[in-house]
Amino acid sequence: MIILLCSPVHGPVHENLESAGHMQLTTDKKARLLHGELLVEIDWLTGDVIGAGGSVFVKAPPEVVWGMLTDYGNLHNTMPKVTSSALVETDGATRIIEQTGRSGIFIFERTVHFMLKVDEEYPTRLHFEQVSGDFKVYEGNWFLEAATGDGGTGTLVTYEAKMKPNFFAPPILVSFVQSQDLPAILRSIRSYCEPLAGG
Repeated sequence: MIILLCSPVHGPVHENLESAGHMQLTTDKKARLLHGELLVEIDWLTGDVIGAGGSVFVKAPPEVVWGMLTDYGNLHNTMPKVTSSALVETDGATRIIEQTGRSGIFIFERTVHFMLKVDEEYPTRLHFEQVSGDFKVYEGNWFLEAATGDGGTGTLVTYEAKMKPNFFAPPILVSFVQSQDLPAILRSIRSYCEPLAGG
């Protein structure tokens, strides 16, 4: 089951981009995740920026999920919408990733290209931000938290990001695309990692 929570399209927006778009895992949300639900939240922020967050419980240890997310040269085989991905630079715990993907729907679908700086904090957090590419704003985090749910131990995987394309794309379209793409991404992590861990 997917629980999609959206802030009102014409209602209040977040003024503070530092705190907006942050996926807060309350006790209730964690309990629902550990029982197999998938949560997605979409926020409308100031300046036509969209905040997107999502969480899923994966029956695999954080190290396995980390291995998938940081296999940068293979993400086009494991992540929906990613058509190419390559590690181009390493400096300590910082990585520079070049990616191409498909974004949008119907006549609004297009190829996007960007370079990401990823700061790794093994095995709990990946912070990413665009350094060049097709977005005015693209920044976020992956969080991995060991947890125990129905069927055993595993990882609560949480994604959060703020984004604004550097091309024409109405915010309502961006939010709709995220509400469709994010569940598919979270499911792909679960379906890829659980067999590796025997989950």
